[in-house]
Amino acid sequence: MKTINYETLKPRLDAGEDIKLIDVREPAEHAEYNIGGTLLPLGKVQTMQIEDIEDFRNNEVVVYCRSGRRSMNAVIVLEQLGFTNVANLEGGMLEWQEKASK
Repeated sequence: MKTINYETLKPRLDAGEDIKLIDVREPAEHAEYNIGGTLLPLGKVQTMQIEDIEDFRNNEVVVYCRSGRRSMNAVIVLEQLGFTNVANLEGGMLEWQEKASK
């Protein structure tokens, strides 16, 4: 499984690179703080309800959650469903918020 960290992803997003972000947290978590990813809770990924992200199949995709655990599970499922370039954001939004505030 590929991973990516804040230090690598943030500058690439700031530069406008076409990286698809998928947030697998719950709606309340997404509303509280997010970095612009498409909201698709882990439960939907696990039950293969991925219509909202079908177009991302051949793009570079980064999946994130609160700490990196749920997104790790989502990456495994997405790889099994044929997503070819998907990575887990290490540390999730907890680490992102911590590093972005410095």
